[in-house]
Amino acid sequence: MATKHDNSSLLEVERSKSKPPKLYKVVLFNDDYTTMDFVIEVLQTFFAMNRERATQVMLEVHQGGSAVCGVYPKDIAETKVAQVSAFAKQHGHPLRCELEAT
Repeated sequence: MATKHDNSSLLEVERSKSKPPKLYKVVLFNDDYTTMDFVIEVLQTFFAMNRERATQVMLEVHQGGSAVCGVYPKDIAETKVAQVSAFAKQHGHPLRCELEAT
């Protein structure tokens, strides 16, 4: 005897769609004391920029007052800000680095 299966009583498994993480901009701000060479070093060291790109971003910081160094998930952005701030402090520079929501 054939048995009829009733699938209507089975719960459908909902597939959760994972969203990409919210991104944050890491921003450097101009000041009157931090040298241009130091800013270039920071950009090369912590943001993996080549010398030419680092110089362009440094000039944007210098002329415009601030510049975005990169866009990252929150935990990475916070780590970059902490690393840059500690490095600047260690070298006696008041370079300000912050994160902003995109």
